[in-house]
Amino acid sequence: MRHLIDIKDLSVNEIDELIKVAKDIIANPVKYQDKCNHKKLATLFFEPSTRTRLSFESAMMELGGNVIGFSSASSSSTAKGESVSDTIRTVGCYSDIIAMRHPKEGAPLVASIKSTVPIINAGDGGHNHPTQTLTDLLTISCEKGRLDNLTIGLCGDLKFGRTVHSLITAMSRYKGIKFVLISPEELKVPEYVKDEILDKNNIPYIETNNIETYMADLDILYMTRVQRERFFNEEDYLRLKDYYILNKSKLENAKKDLCIMHPLPRVNEISVEVDDDPRACYFKQVRYGKFIRMALILKLLGIDE
Repeated sequence: MRHLIDIKDLSVNEIDELIKVAKDIIANPVKYQDKCNHKKLATLFFEPSTRTRLSFESAMMELGGNVIGFSSASSSSTAKGESVSDTIRTVGCYSDIIAMRHPKEGAPLVASIKSTVPIINAGDGGHNHPTQTLTDLLTISCEKGRLDNLTIGLCGDLKFGRTVHSLITAMSRYKGIKFVLISPEELKVPEYVKDEILDKNNIPYIETNNIETYMADLDILYMTRVQRERFFNEEDYLRLKDYYILNKSKLENAKKDLCIMHPLPRVNEISVEVDDDPRACYFKQVRYGKFIRMALILKLLGIDE
């Protein structure tokens, strides 16, 4: 039995295989519509989510399976004091696979130790979001045609952004990757990410607080929102929330084939005027997320594609 808690749980070959299967699902959807007949996915979301939860549910339904679960901690027995471990062991009696989001770092890992069915980490606090990373990798592969030899700009909340940490981890395993890390001083990439991933693997990177300085060099621009729920006080959030706003004027020197990405939800960090730019890929990203999660569900259930 396999779980997916961290993107590092998958080898590069396994990631490439998941991307291959996802692309086949896009090309041949009918071939996969009954692969999960009589299988049930439980979505246990102890923290609010729109895209991730609905993406998992849509993925399972398109594979012919069924979905059970809850969308907030208040509607589960944890509100009565039940432990995560007990919740997981209980839900495992009703389902074949579980997708779990939790505000506490490490909660899905704890759940996986007790679970009798595969656990997918659908986001744990500011730590990891491996299926968003798989979504990002499929998006880059489809839109750029490769996962190597790319200059990637990451902009916004690089301190608490779990999608950023997971993407750095994943892309650092491919050849010819460079990062431009764009953030205010207070939201820089944590030192442990730089020490354990970038520096350890000799991945070149630049840190800056100016979004336009290196715009012409970027193949990918990955925007993130400043997350209110990760801040300890409202004053800091209000001071930083609109630090970066991507608009058409900031894209004047960008490459014609730049891929603009965002894990969503968006607040103000990308102006709506950018939505019609052919380089805007963030809504395509949402669609790609369903297909990569379909491929992942098949893999973890051991269903031959």
